[in-house]
Amino acid sequence: MLDLLKQYFGYDHFRPLQEEIISNVLVGNDSLVIMPTGGGKSLCYQLPALRLEGITLVVSPLIALMKDQVDGLKANGIKAEFINSTLPYQEMVRIRGEALRGEIKILYVSPERLSLDGFQSLLNSLNVSLVAVDEAHCISEWGHDFRPDYRGLGALRRSMSDVPFIALTATATHRVRDDIVTQLGLQNPQRFVASFNRANLNYEVRPKRNSFGQLVELLESRRNQSVIIYCFSRKETEELAVDLQGLSLKARPYHAGMDAEARRRTQEEFIAGKFPIVVATIAFGMGIDKPDVRLVVHYSLPKSLEGYYQETGRAGRDGLPSDCVLFYSYGDKSRQEFSINRIEDDVERKKASDKLTQVIDYCQL
Repeated sequence: MLDLLKQYFGYDHFRPLQEEIISNVLVGNDSLVIMPTGGGKSLCYQLPALRLEGITLVVSPLIALMKDQVDGLKANGIKAEFINSTLPYQEMVRIRGEALRGEIKILYVSPERLSLDGFQSLLNSLNVSLVAVDEAHCISEWGHDFRPDYRGLGALRRSMSDVPFIALTATATHRVRDDIVTQLGLQNPQRFVASFNRANLNYEVRPKRNSFGQLVELLESRRNQSVIIYCFSRKETEELAVDLQGLSLKARPYHAGMDAEARRRTQEEFIAGKFPIVVATIAFGMGIDKPDVRLVVHYSLPKSLEGYYQETGRAGRDGLPSDCVLFYSYGDKSRQEFSINRIEDDVERKKASDKLTQVIDYCQL
């Protein structure tokens, strides 16, 4: 395997657990991989795909992430493609033909694509040798980012009972891990849990007093360094970005209320280094692969510790020292509680309340 690692990915050695995970996949076993952001999860299915005869199907929730992954694989000489709603019809036809002819090694798809009759027909005609489910915590209602479309993956598993599955995520409690196994129907999976101690990240909770002044001081000390600032609401992201721009700090907002093209452009230009500061809601989370983020600020309380870990995991992916600062005030706690109390479903309200309690406990350590 080291020859493939060197030839296609340029590495001389595996990171911790990668070789064991890949070996488990290659003998046909199911796997559950819990590995921190930047830990090398993708290689755990990309390298086996080169050794296996058929096509590897990768389920990924983010269009931008699919494109980034496929572009990277193609640059390494690996035949990979993606199918999602952004592709024109002729591209879909081309990719379908190449897949049927066995010319594609790795095919990325969105979870909602799996439920379409046309795609099911394509799958039935392919020699699928491995299915990788990225961001697997999205299948669990107990996770911090549940996505109903992921629930269809259980049916996919039942229709491919002889194909190994590998489920991967950077954040999952024991309860979520068990739920992933149940919902996906993984068969006696080997569980791999990597160390989550990222020694290059400095975590700090700061009392919120003059929060804007405190934030500006932080940013001034990191002029031209890449920074992500997480806010509670769309309105807050817009207002904070404008306030920072008024101080000649190059900041842009990002939230789910923006149109898809504006979000895509903001994400791509931030990753390309065309501006240093993005002010975002949690919509700016999965799929942000920028190695040199030096500071992640939570200007408001995160909704859960899992989400907090996922979001701060965007910092220092290149291994260099980086900071994660959380501003905490009683007012933010009250605002979160007000939002939670508006949840009508008793079970969901209790879940959200328990998650907030964990965050408060962390802030008050």
